[in-house]
Amino acid sequence: MAPRKVRVVANSIRGKSVREAETMLRFTPRRAQTPIRKLLLSAIANAKHNFQIQPETLVIKSIRVDQGPVLKRRLPRARGMATPIRKKSSHIVLILAAKPKIADTKR
Repeated sequence: MAPRKVRVVANSIRGKSVREAETMLRFTPRRAQTPIRKLLLSAIANAKHNFQIQPETLVIKSIRVDQGPVLKRRLPRARGMATPIRKKSSHIVLILAAKPKIADTKR
């Protein structure tokens, strides 16, 4: 999927809590929501299993979409010609962080 199309969805969830981002992705009518949602659920499971962090305390610290390799194809056209087709791909980097604890001001 082209990085430009994926960035639209990625920008909508940047800085949100993981539960809020998951809900937003579930109702986003773009094709890019599926791989981003799978990545988010995988990151949540990794944080829970590997670092014993509760999912309720996680927020999306950053999400970056870079261009991946481009597959170059040809489409046959009239009079023996060909039209180039560039099938773009994306690399998505998602970083989660725990919410900072709010200090108790009453003493």
